[in-house]
Amino acid sequence: MDAGMQIALPILGIVAAAAVTFYAVSFSELSEKSFRDLEESEDGGFESSLSSRKRRARRKAEKAAKN
Repeated sequence: MDAGMQIALPILGIVAAAAVTFYAVSFSELSEKSFRDLEESEDGGFESSLSSRKRRARRKAEKAAKN
């Protein structure tokens, strides 16, 4: 049992380090991409609240048209 643990423990450590590195690099790339997209946008900002308001207004108008 000790021989198996002596082999498995370093392998698990390497796998864990690889997973942490993968997620850190992925997060870094995603944040860089989002900042690039933000800088390239014409408005210079996010439109999330405005677009959700537009969607809400459109749904309300469609409901009113049905009634």
